[in-house]
Amino acid sequence: MNADVQTALRSTRSYDLARKALEVMEANHVWPTVRNFDLWVHYVAEKESPLAQEIDRLLAAGEPITETLGAELAAQFLPEARLNTDVLEAGDVLSKELQSVTTAIENAQRSSEEYGQELATASEKLEGEHAGPVKDVVQGLTAATKKAQVETAVLEGQLAETTAELGRLRESLDQVRRDAMTDGLTNLANRKAFDECLESTCEKADLAGGGMTLAIIDIDHFKGFNDAWGHQIGDQVLRYVASVIGRMGAAPRMAARYGGEEFAIIFPAESGRAALTVLEEIREEVSSRSLKRRSTNEDLGAITVSAGYAERLAGESTMSLVERADAALYASKHAGRNRTTAAQPMAAVTTAAA
Repeated sequence: MNADVQTALRSTRSYDLARKALEVMEANHVWPTVRNFDLWVHYVAEKESPLAQEIDRLLAAGEPITETLGAELAAQFLPEARLNTDVLEAGDVLSKELQSVTTAIENAQRSSEEYGQELATASEKLEGEHAGPVKDVVQGLTAATKKAQVETAVLEGQLAETTAELGRLRESLDQVRRDAMTDGLTNLANRKAFDECLESTCEKADLAGGGMTLAIIDIDHFKGFNDAWGHQIGDQVLRYVASVIGRMGAAPRMAARYGGEEFAIIFPAESGRAALTVLEEIREEVSSRSLKRRSTNEDLGAITVSAGYAERLAGESTMSLVERADAALYASKHAGRNRTTAAQPMAAVTTAAA
């Protein structure tokens, strides 16, 4: 995303940009999908940009901005072609604002109804020869109140439609967020999700005065296996190991693909001893199965994994925790692989195993 747009979405202008984008999309019958929202936010934010000029040209020529054309514009003018965190936050802000407006209108409608009832009651109570003029005024106010109630109901209906559309947009945004946090090959959390979870887990541990444990797991001799059998078989191995780790590292734990053939598990509020039990179960299950090539049923042999884990020290930084868990992993590698090693409190990071 252009730096100017990114800056605008982090300022008070984000309200106006999000609203204007939705208004222009509605006016041109553009459905508020994730990609379209990204495209039109850029359009309203940078009216002199090549993207805005091209959209203006198409609109002037009476060209409808279809899904296909929107995809082409995104591919041409937005190389990344995906919604980033700033737009997600803008959508959340707009959604909250609309909710507050809805609540305000509901409150106003209730007040209007109550006021109308009070006027009707007052009109009934006014009797006598001198009450006529006052009663006429009250009846006039009652009629105006009823008209205002009708207009409020219409506005409520329009707002409900807009809120429903925004709800669909938020569902799309949530899906984009999930996709952005998931590793495509293994379906585990990706490195970005891992980093965020580790940071928040450490913060929660500090607030609660408790502990947590981090483990890093690596597939033994994976490079040689990948070279011998090819990347497709290597991907099969990664998915198999990930399925075991994902099952053992299910919530409230968090299992992630750390990078390449490395995986990680965050154990919130769990001791190193508890983590060791889980890691040994993973190691034993992975090595107990002899893998076969799907296309030929050819025996590929057994796969083993090495692991290292570190129980977090009070106030320890995430960087230090990762370094100690990583050092424990490489201690397992140097000791012969296919084993689990606990980190030492002051362990230094060792050189990666060959």
